[in-house]
Amino acid sequence: MSNDTLKQLYEVVKNRKENFEEGSYTCYLFSQGLDKILKKCGEECSEMIIASKNTSDSELVGEIGDLIYHMMVLMVERNIPLESVMNLLDERSKKIGNLKQFHKVDKNT
Repeated sequence: MSNDTLKQLYEVVKNRKENFEEGSYTCYLFSQGLDKILKKCGEECSEMIIASKNTSDSELVGEIGDLIYHMMVLMVERNIPLESVMNLLDERSKKIGNLKQFHKVDKNT
């Protein structure tokens, strides 16, 4: 997936919000509102976690794709431009190698 693919997906989702299309799952999500969109994001995240524990890479790839799609719907619903997220990731990528100090956790307690 390239930036172009993400941009194209974002634009399709945005277009669905602006132009209702009968039978469109994306339009259905927008018509149901933020709670439904958030529920789907949560479901897809959980499914991705379960798929991560299984041995099928193709199942995991599918669940990651589903999560990314639903996150795009959430971004459009909340009017978050894709560029905002991409810019944040660009900035964070400049910090590679800048390790944080992590707290040690006693997993026995």
